[in-house]
Amino acid sequence: MTGTTAPRRGGRWIERWDPEDEAFWKESGERIARRNLLWSVVSEHIGFSIWSLWSVMVLFMGPEYGIDPAGKFFLIATATTVGALVRIPYTFAVARFGGRNWTVVSALMLLAPTVAALFVMEPGTPYGTFLAVAALTGVGGGNFASSMTNINAFFPLRKKGWALGLNAGGGNIGVPVVQLAALLVIATAGAGRPRLLLAAYVPLVVAAAVMALLRMDNLAPVRNDGGAVREAVRERHTWIMALLYVGTFGSFIGYSFAFGLVLQTQFGRTPLQAASLTFVGPLLGSLVRPVGGALADRFGGARITLGSFAAMATATAVVVYASLQESLSLFLVGFVGLFVLSGIGNGSTYKMIPGIFQAQALARGMGGEAAATYGRRLSGASMGLIGAVGALGGLGINLAFREAFRVSGSGTAAFVAFLACYAVCGTVTWAVYLRRPAAPTRPGAEIEAKPQLTSV
Repeated sequence: MTGTTAPRRGGRWIERWDPEDEAFWKESGERIARRNLLWSVVSEHIGFSIWSLWSVMVLFMGPEYGIDPAGKFFLIATATTVGALVRIPYTFAVARFGGRNWTVVSALMLLAPTVAALFVMEPGTPYGTFLAVAALTGVGGGNFASSMTNINAFFPLRKKGWALGLNAGGGNIGVPVVQLAALLVIATAGAGRPRLLLAAYVPLVVAAAVMALLRMDNLAPVRNDGGAVREAVRERHTWIMALLYVGTFGSFIGYSFAFGLVLQTQFGRTPLQAASLTFVGPLLGSLVRPVGGALADRFGGARITLGSFAAMATATAVVVYASLQESLSLFLVGFVGLFVLSGIGNGSTYKMIPGIFQAQALARGMGGEAAATYGRRLSGASMGLIGAVGALGGLGINLAFREAFRVSGSGTAAFVAFLACYAVCGTVTWAVYLRRPAAPTRPGAEIEAKPQLTSV
């Protein structure tokens, strides 16, 4: 029976799954999918908190640690880099081990960086040790890729924008939550007690793993598909969407990790003052990500993505002006605006991915379930690559900040570079997915050239 759960290889496996069948979806599919979505969000949320630990650990690192701003930016960049790279194997782990099984394993892996930081977080620890522990936190970044790949398989195309937006947005909120927790520790116990924050996350990691074990399911139809991976690598839309995701998610995660340190370095904020402001942008950016997905479901992902890039360029211009004028209030307005707009863009770009590949299937003569299966297959394979490249945008942002502050003591030059990046991303979105195509030379050529005309 479609959608039945049966024991298989020692775990909870659903042997058949057809979310595009409306009768099945209403009878049992939606309930199962929503349950898995809930606990996927919880696990991914904790993963994001651990991945972004060093965005707040650097706020605890006063002069006694002997690490300058450039060194702190490099710690953050190290965590970003590893989190981006591990997204690729994490994407394919879902098909190899099962979504529920891998969620349990990946959650438990978060104990390694958390416990390691508990041991080393004190003055006198060698910088190389801090780098190694910061690298360990990258496993939290991988959770996003496996979670999105898993949830993508559970929901029908008409619900993917909402579901993927909610899954990613709930995970992204892990960034401001850990920043709020750091604010609480600094305000009550002082900047010398980072271990209180780290200790609080150990039981949360264990709880996430236990709930995934008890409440989630594996989808047997999701198999490792080397052919899909090879197709995704060769497919130009994989790399075009990766570029757009650099502009949206790369901005969100890069700014999230760097915001507090920018406030300390450029505007002379104390750890408490920086922590009291740092969480606002990531929180709003996370909350609006499902809104971006829902807007994309209704108006088209390419339109919302283009609008996001245009608005992000405008907000960046405000930040550049505020930086030159040394206006903290205007800087905060522009920077928080960047978080909100990147969150909307995050939701809309991920909605575009399954639509692009399903539209290609229709253009090649597939129909019905065959087109839906092809779309799920290619979009699932490409999401890890797109997510990994997009997260590397966060590395670029932190390295740009590091160089700008090293050379001039200000982040202005970095923001000018970011403005140029948004202009490029907006132009690519318009040219590839929105520009009216030339007259097709053969039946179906127009749809093949512009897949957004059907469902992007």
